[in-house]
Amino acid sequence: MTFACIQCGECCSHLGQVHIIAEAYGGYRFRIRNVYTGEETLVRVDPDKEHLYAEKSIFKERPEACPFLRADPENRRVCCIVHATRPGICRDFSCWRLLIVDAAGTRAGRVMGSRHLVADDPALQELWDRDVRTLREPDDAAWEEEMTRRIRRAGYAVRR
Repeated sequence: MTFACIQCGECCSHLGQVHIIAEAYGGYRFRIRNVYTGEETLVRVDPDKEHLYAEKSIFKERPEACPFLRADPENRRVCCIVHATRPGICRDFSCWRLLIVDAAGTRAGRVMGSRHLVADDPALQELWDRDVRTLREPDDAAWEEEMTRRIRRAGYAVRR
């Protein structure tokens, strides 16, 4: 099972504190600034999402949301209306519960919310299939503790 975004918008619900619109150029084009790094990115509203730009009701529920997060009433999800030109920090983001790195500190895999692994390292996938997938602990905290112990015993580090 691989991770699939369910478009809940949680990841972007506070990015309005990170990304600000520095300049609007018209034609759905903007220069945004990361207030922490100063990095600036030119973005454009995706042509298929221009109709959502004026829809700002999401900010009533999520006042700190990214300025480009919108509720899409048609499919009852939220979406990034500048997805095609989004900043690097957004491109690099992946939802994960725990990050697993190898001895060199390189990402080996991510444990997602529903106790499944997305592995970058085939050896980690083998370890998971052999020693973790069969773990039947109903308590989430206890499962995470035992999973972490098994992964660490094999030489990996687990980060939250």
